[in-house]
Amino acid sequence: MRSAEMCIATVCLSGTLEDKLAAAAAARFQSVEIFDRDLVASSWSPARVRAECARRGLTAAAYQPVRDLEAVPPDVFAGNLRRVERTFDLMEQLGATTMLATSSVSPDAVDDDDLAAEQLHALAERAARRGIRIAYEALAWGRFVRTVGHAWRIVRRAGHPALGLCVDSFHVLSRGEDPAPIRAVPGDRIFHLQLADAPRLTMDLVEWSRHHRLFPGMGSFDLIGLVGHVLSTGYDGPLSLEVFNDVYRQADPRYAAIDGMRSLLALQEAVGTAGPPAARERLDLSRLPRAPRLGGHAFTELAVDGVSGPRIAAALAALGFVHAAQHRSKPVELWQFGAARVLLNAGAERTIGPGTAAICALGLDSADPTGAARRAEALLAPALPRLYEPGEAELVSVAAPDGTAVFLVPPVTEGGTWLEDFVPTGRAVRDDGLITGTDHVSLTAELDDFDEAAVFYRIVLGLQAAETTEIAAPFGLIRSRVASDAEHNVRVALNTAPLRRGDWAPAVPRPQHVAFRTGDIIAAATAMRSRGAPLLRMPANYYADLDARLDLPPERLAALREHSILYDRDEHGEYLHFYTEMLGSRLFFAVVQRIGGYTGYGDPAGVPVRMAAHRERRLVALRDVPVRRAGAEHEYSLAHLTALSLSPPELVEAAAEAGYRYVGLRLTRVTPQEPHYPLATDPALMRHTKVRLAATGVEVLDIELARMSPERSPGDCLRFLEAGAELGARHVITQLPDPDRARKIARFAGLCELARPLGLTVDLEFPSWTETPDLREAVRVLRAADQPNAGILVDLLHFARSGSSIADLRQLPAEWFHFAHVCDAPAAVPPTNDELIHTARFERLFPGEGGIDVHGILDALPAGIPYALEIPRAELVAQIGAKEHARRALSATSEHLGGLRTASGAGRSAGHPVGSAP
Repeated sequence: MRSAEMCIATVCLSGTLEDKLAAAAAARFQSVEIFDRDLVASSWSPARVRAECARRGLTAAAYQPVRDLEAVPPDVFAGNLRRVERTFDLMEQLGATTMLATSSVSPDAVDDDDLAAEQLHALAERAARRGIRIAYEALAWGRFVRTVGHAWRIVRRAGHPALGLCVDSFHVLSRGEDPAPIRAVPGDRIFHLQLADAPRLTMDLVEWSRHHRLFPGMGSFDLIGLVGHVLSTGYDGPLSLEVFNDVYRQADPRYAAIDGMRSLLALQEAVGTAGPPAARERLDLSRLPRAPRLGGHAFTELAVDGVSGPRIAAALAALGFVHAAQHRSKPVELWQFGAARVLLNAGAERTIGPGTAAICALGLDSADPTGAARRAEALLAPALPRLYEPGEAELVSVAAPDGTAVFLVPPVTEGGTWLEDFVPTGRAVRDDGLITGTDHVSLTAELDDFDEAAVFYRIVLGLQAAETTEIAAPFGLIRSRVASDAEHNVRVALNTAPLRRGDWAPAVPRPQHVAFRTGDIIAAATAMRSRGAPLLRMPANYYADLDARLDLPPERLAALREHSILYDRDEHGEYLHFYTEMLGSRLFFAVVQRIGGYTGYGDPAGVPVRMAAHRERRLVALRDVPVRRAGAEHEYSLAHLTALSLSPPELVEAAAEAGYRYVGLRLTRVTPQEPHYPLATDPALMRHTKVRLAATGVEVLDIELARMSPERSPGDCLRFLEAGAELGARHVITQLPDPDRARKIARFAGLCELARPLGLTVDLEFPSWTETPDLREAVRVLRAADQPNAGILVDLLHFARSGSSIADLRQLPAEWFHFAHVCDAPAAVPPTNDELIHTARFERLFPGEGGIDVHGILDALPAGIPYALEIPRAELVAQIGAKEHARRALSATSEHLGGLRTASGAGRSAGHPVGSAP
């Protein structure tokens, strides 16, 4: 018995050949197949590649592919002879002794097995002189030779010891070919075995092969059976991965190679357990410890901060959990209900966004934590280093691909467990059966990490992975895959959004939830709602559809509707489940009841219902976070100049993540140096921006800038205005740098007339360095233009720099003011226009940091208008990035304005002018 040689084709991995060799060695492969295009693209000579392989402990097991060699006319075959001789030259320098030759797809080929055997014999004769073997592989889409059986007949007819078979699992199993006849092939005539899994798809074989192959265990193919048949022949060559996959070819090659190695080790383990005796005898499984039995979810640990922590704690309390214990040395609270435990960690090592809560660790009961750690080490998932205080439990933990720590802990019934690190609070834990434990956790991964995560949970932890389910969700396709142990004690659901790269709307990056078990879901929902739990309401349409589909007893349907419980059933039993609203930006809880032998996770058609309900509540939550100033509520907008390096879709994402209600979009370039985002003329950019707006719930408050210089007329702005209307904007910012008062009034009026049918107001901004430099001149323009959709935009910087009067501002009609630009700046006014402009574009401050009378100016404006934060700070953005700057701008402004109280009362109500105009 010997350990099988582990091999990977370089075509599986991303990067250059140098990158691929380094990744294969890091993943402990013994050999590689050199893909011809990888060698062609490399700056290394074949001899250098051989030397680098040797330095890294690798050999070149094969060189591939060589195509269209057999059953061709004499003149074509003469060219083939020359081609293979050059290939043999390369292989000698590489140290490769096996050439993989695929069955012909050439239009020159003929359907003649005798000719194919004759020509392959001639090629094998030449190969033998060089100490090289040819492994003939039947392509599933070959012109005439498409099956292993057909390829074997030709190889046998050729009768040359240097000619044998390459068996590729994809080409065998994609066609539904029975692999059992392979057992009739002598093992020494199978030169190479290539392995790939794949999902069951109905599509062109070539496209299926080149884009959708997976590592073993991730698809639907019976690789255990195929490998069992091949090994039963006496085959003792490499187990080699050949996986064409668009995601793997973009992923970090080191991680992809590690996943490949894990999948091969797990495949060996499965064959050694379930394969035929003749195959099991040929495998040495001693280097991979068996996965110990898992007993269930010991705890789920959440990373929280000062904002999300209290909200999560309040939700847990309303569900019936109690703060049962406090960690001895860390800021970690233990909340418990029955056997369900949630840890709230305010000092987690994992980074989370402000106000966010996220699953940072899973605690799983393991029958043998030390054995589990040895298995993880063998599968290239070493234990995480942990810091312990004296007397604390030394827990075994490994890191999942997304950074989640997985703790493997002894059951709490045994002595010396992790619970001894917590000091009880004295509060009694409920044990009334309304929550009995944790049923499952659900995580969302980026698309590039989805398969990697599934490999980790399936192989490292020994869970069984179900097939991937696709769900047509409101915001795009969702893929879901569940990994669980055989007894369903541990369940981990993995999800991804292929087009959205893991994100979910609105403003929810990679949502997660923890589902708790109950024995009586109606009683649980009743009790939790009575305690004020933030339970999610489901639409009445769902229950009308449920009634039509399943014909439930009226009283049961009424109870489900009353408590917003989703329902599913199958031949084994029933599944009932309800949810909380979104807590801490991306996390929510579920309560589930399983009746009978139901092992699923609900009707996939119910997922869009829940997602839509979450979105509706999330939008309400985002809109219910205004600053209260003297009794007035203000919503916030992120002005584009604050984060001008972000494209419109990126700006929308940044606004959503930070908690803004609106964005202002800059559709025109003001200076030649600044970025230009031509939404009015770029359909793709417009489409992408609208998708992000719809997904996040963020709206466009305004567009800028209609700058009416002497050379520009209103008609020049028509497409700009139409683009704003298409985006759903409400207002247009304009400036009037024109010394001719009559002309600028006429053009302002014309712009208003063009904008009015589009539902847009035109709001005049008055930078102090323009020919409309202050509030008084802006008022003259508005009165003279006399347009119902005209307005004045007060930018605090321009207002202060222009010397405009707060007393004058108070006297203007409230309906003229639709929103305001909020910022601060140093009290000293720069002496030159260039310095004024530089400050305005690059050096503004957060409210409260400068000398502008932010309080006084805003107090003079109507109550309730949105505040657009226009706070460009080039130096700070360079240090922390535009997204973080946008978040800090909102946080600083909210904190400053939230603590202010006016001296004069509640300001003015929009729509009611105060006093007379100046």
